[in-house]
Amino acid sequence: MTTGSLGLRSSGSYGSLQQQQFQNSGSPFPPVPPRKPPKMFKEKEGLFLWICKFAPRKKVGMLLLCAVSAAVFLWVVYVAKGEDTPELTTSMNNSVFPPETGLIMHIDSIEQNNVGQIESPPPPPPAYFKGYTLPPGNPCEGFTLPPPPADKKRTGPRPCPVCYLPVEQAITLMPDAPSFSPGVSSLTYIHEENLSKSEFGGSEFGGYPSLKQRSDSYDIRESMSVHCGFVRGARPGHQTGFDIDDSNLLAMESCRGVVVASAVFGAFDLIRQPQNISEYAKGNVCFYMFVDEETEKFLRNSSELDSIMIIGLWRIVVAHNLPYDDPRRNGKVPKLLLHRLFPNARYSLWVDAKLELVVDPYQILERFLWRKNASFAISRHYRRFDVFVEAEANKAASKFDNASIDCQVDFYKKEGLTPYTRAKLPITSDVPEGCVIVKEHIPISNLFTCLWFNEVDRFTPRDQISFAIVRDKIREKTNWTLNMFLDCERRNFVVQGYHRDVLEHWSPPPPPGAIAVVHPPPPVIGETLPNVSTSRLVTSPVEKIPTKRGRERKSRRHRKVIKDLNLR
Repeated sequence: MTTGSLGLRSSGSYGSLQQQQFQNSGSPFPPVPPRKPPKMFKEKEGLFLWICKFAPRKKVGMLLLCAVSAAVFLWVVYVAKGEDTPELTTSMNNSVFPPETGLIMHIDSIEQNNVGQIESPPPPPPAYFKGYTLPPGNPCEGFTLPPPPADKKRTGPRPCPVCYLPVEQAITLMPDAPSFSPGVSSLTYIHEENLSKSEFGGSEFGGYPSLKQRSDSYDIRESMSVHCGFVRGARPGHQTGFDIDDSNLLAMESCRGVVVASAVFGAFDLIRQPQNISEYAKGNVCFYMFVDEETEKFLRNSSELDSIMIIGLWRIVVAHNLPYDDPRRNGKVPKLLLHRLFPNARYSLWVDAKLELVVDPYQILERFLWRKNASFAISRHYRRFDVFVEAEANKAASKFDNASIDCQVDFYKKEGLTPYTRAKLPITSDVPEGCVIVKEHIPISNLFTCLWFNEVDRFTPRDQISFAIVRDKIREKTNWTLNMFLDCERRNFVVQGYHRDVLEHWSPPPPPGAIAVVHPPPPVIGETLPNVSTSRLVTSPVEKIPTKRGRERKSRRHRKVIKDLNLR
């Protein structure tokens, strides 16, 4: 029964009730004419009256009952038919209003379609390496350095024991994510073709940053652009000074894990091969030795270098068009700017050419970076820990021009550099032993070595003097810390040798197993022995047998008596 029919039926009922009330009450007011019923109602009402006219009244009720029964029967049949096809009904309902989302989700999807673009959720925050602790019971967990051996005859620096994890375990602990870079998250480098000299210092290779630019480089920000060598050319090593062949540049860019690097300029050192390197490291670590043309010529003349440019584990890379006249200053380019030469490497280990690496690189990284949750590690000087004392030692050893060293130290004094005291703890030293650098290539550590190189480029190449000022300026703006480990720990994984010029002045050692025999001097022709009795003659043996001090003194007195007797 429709809504319209209900309204019409109600209207008709109200009109009949009004006529009955008027007839019963006898009111003088004429009745209100009812609304004109619709045509459909008239037809239905006429049909009803026609049925009642020609049918007996007793049969009308029965007829109505039959009609109601038929309607109920048809309704039951319709419902039963709908229950036989529930899948169709469910699918139709789901196509319009999915049960998981409901009407609200359907409306939201329509609104998004009208917009034309669905807004993507925000990306998850980046994951960072946060360090780890060794499991309980690990031998290295409670390892402490033993006291130095009591040897009065050996007072200089010496190695001390270091607890390394096995190589396989160290490899598995290599972090999957980089460490957090406090203060700076994006670091770019200044490129300049037209250079103009500043107040003092600088070079064509590192640029000429003004003092204001230098001050701004220490204002740590999230996004920074600083001078960091290679200021000219399309990319580092290509028409920038310190130029490298394209084949080597391509291989260096493909190094994406760990790189071990060293350098020899001016044929100053020999090529020393790393020892105790695991097979995994031999296949996955990049070993690069940078040399100049003079060193390349020396290696070819000594038959150490052939056409494949590989000596042992080292891949030899010749650098052309070197930026400086001083070989030691040229060596600072790969030492401090490895992140620019190897832009895709994650970790680097710098080793001076005078050192021989004797521990696997993964063990060194685990011990001094990953276990300490540090991104930069360097050993402190074994004896000096004050910059001013270090400067005086460099002047005494004629490491560089004394006036230049004094100028650099005075400049740092005006910037606030003070002598080292216990007030600087937990900083344990202001002077590093920079022959080994262990580094993770993240923005903050890259910034540190860039600014350190800028100081070397502006002032003297003695990097021990400029280390502390750069570190302290960065620490003023960030909570970045570096690991300054003991010098005796450094001497545990590298063995220090001598420079080539020192080794060439030494006589070659005797072959192993040979016995040193001391021959008596040959007799002089025409010389006669004194006329003495053979019983008094004492001859020195070919090989001296060590004796006690008392007996040795007695024999010397005895020889003196014989000599006096012969003179008489």
